[in-house]
Amino acid sequence: MLVKGLVLLFVVTHVVDNCDGRHRGKSGPGLSVVDELRLELLDLVHDLWNDVKDPRWVALANDTLGGADVELLRAFQTLGDTLESRQPPGVAKAGSELASLWQWARAEAELKGIDALHTSFRRFQQQQTRGDKLPAPQRAWTDLAETILQDPTSSVPQALSRLDEIIENKKGGEGDLFQQALKESRSNRCNLQQSPQQLLYNLYNSVAITELKGYAMMQFSWMLLRLYKKGNFTVEAELMQERYEERTAQKVAAVKDAMSIAERDMWRCDPREHREGETYVELTQLLQGQVQNEVDMNSESTCRENCAYYSYAKSHGCYNSNVCAKQPRCNGKLIDCRYIDSDMWVCQADSKSDRRYTYIEYENGRILGKRGSCERGLTKVDSWWRWLFWHCSYCFCLCDEQGPKSDRYFNLREVKADVANNKVVTGLRFVKENRVIHLQIQEAGLLPRGEINMTSVQWRPVDNYRISDSDVYNGKDYHTLSWEQRAIDLDDLVAPSGSVLTGVRFRRVGTHLNLEIMVTPLNFTAGTLDNPHQKSIWHGNDNTDASLEAPRKRLYISNPDVPTSTNDGSIVDSRSDQFLLFTHSDIDTDAAQTTVPFLDAQPVAPDPPTLLAGAGIYHKGRSGYGGFIGPKVVTYDFNSHIQAIFPITKDEVN
Repeated sequence: MLVKGLVLLFVVTHVVDNCDGRHRGKSGPGLSVVDELRLELLDLVHDLWNDVKDPRWVALANDTLGGADVELLRAFQTLGDTLESRQPPGVAKAGSELASLWQWARAEAELKGIDALHTSFRRFQQQQTRGDKLPAPQRAWTDLAETILQDPTSSVPQALSRLDEIIENKKGGEGDLFQQALKESRSNRCNLQQSPQQLLYNLYNSVAITELKGYAMMQFSWMLLRLYKKGNFTVEAELMQERYEERTAQKVAAVKDAMSIAERDMWRCDPREHREGETYVELTQLLQGQVQNEVDMNSESTCRENCAYYSYAKSHGCYNSNVCAKQPRCNGKLIDCRYIDSDMWVCQADSKSDRRYTYIEYENGRILGKRGSCERGLTKVDSWWRWLFWHCSYCFCLCDEQGPKSDRYFNLREVKADVANNKVVTGLRFVKENRVIHLQIQEAGLLPRGEINMTSVQWRPVDNYRISDSDVYNGKDYHTLSWEQRAIDLDDLVAPSGSVLTGVRFRRVGTHLNLEIMVTPLNFTAGTLDNPHQKSIWHGNDNTDASLEAPRKRLYISNPDVPTSTNDGSIVDSRSDQFLLFTHSDIDTDAAQTTVPFLDAQPVAPDPPTLLAGAGIYHKGRSGYGGFIGPKVVTYDFNSHIQAIFPITKDEVN
């Protein structure tokens, strides 16, 4: 490396994959960005030391390149540019979610100190490599090197040593920093905008990238002092590298241990304030409470039976127009009718509301719903006797009607990322469009070594169709819920190792709505999807509640009030391989007027965006409330890509 152009060319284009196998350790499925940068830095430092120790290079640089010190600084400046341009986006957010962890606060203070010194180092680089300005006197250069190596309060070696002690925490009894961060993340899931494993990965990147900066500054300082004939410093530099590699190997082992047991799923806890259409969406009038007289539930208009007889019926007419004519007729099925009391006062809901009734008060004192003001006025409803023998009772039934106010449809179309342009799924959320529930995806471009192109992140628009469109069909484009078909499967679906999430869709398995995910293999190092149109597969859980072995289990929600009526945060109460039935709200607390559970519409998208390896559907709630059905995502497992690999020196080869 005897000319300026060669120095710069080496720094800019040097890639470990092309360094003739000069590295120790067995390469696995592709290195993470930070581990790759470490390899590049160590390999670069090895070659720069060969230059600094070569009198011919020093003489030529001093004579023709503006000075060996300036040329050396320029090489490290280009390296700094590389570190900044390829720094993983999660580094900036790594510690923001660990603010309450004292051990992290101490570690962060040391990291900030190193970063501050590196900022000064970068500023010095810019000042001294400008072509229109003479370099500073040699004393300014040595002052910088001595500050980096020897300053009693801010030297890099001391900061790295203190950081190492804090991370290892050998004197404490609560484990190392990564173990404590995992514990903290588990207790703080509601404020976590990423999975616990993703948090650990970003924390490791934050520590490792800062240590790289510190190591680069120390190596520069030893090289510079040697150029200025302040000593040989070869032994010091070699000992420093050995210690750095030892520390790195320890941290890699520690973070891999923690990541191996860290959860990779992410969901959203309840927001501080529920907002319909923003934080949740509803199905409406799936099964809704309806007051109906027995005389109207049979074609003969008789009253020979009782309410319980009409477990599956329909409305045949309106015998007493004083009552039935004042309320919306149920033009579907009347289900599970029951007798509560013969006489009542009914408060009809506003005609624009999705409810039929605000509340119902029976003569025996029982109240269905929450009693309050009644804008439309109370309607007195009395059962009657016919010919002294037959009691024409008013029953309380459930109406299953696919009317214009009943939003009960789920999209069945495939929802895929733009795999042709190397995009992957990075988030999910429920949205309601034209009365149809869609599982919308966030997509983004894939970059080398598992990184995401932040400028490409966007929510992919859902298909804007209507169920009334002539080319849209039930069972093909959308699924219609009903009394018989209202189950939704609760599953956690994870891609095979080496594949990522590229699509989602709902399908029908018997009478159940069931989630499938599309997964695609990727070339991690290159950052490309591997032949996505041929190698992508749909993956799901085919198990049903009718299976002979380990059948799918039902999750019951009992007497559920409206989910937004409680101020207590929902708790995840489902597990994979269960199912749940959409149903009506509690008869007593809400007059069975609301369809539950609601659908959580909050975006489930890790911040910063990252690769996903799976998705799922789950339920969260509180006892006595309907809760929420929500999507979850599973972040990609980066554990195998974290490796402590180092260049092989010429002495080691020999």
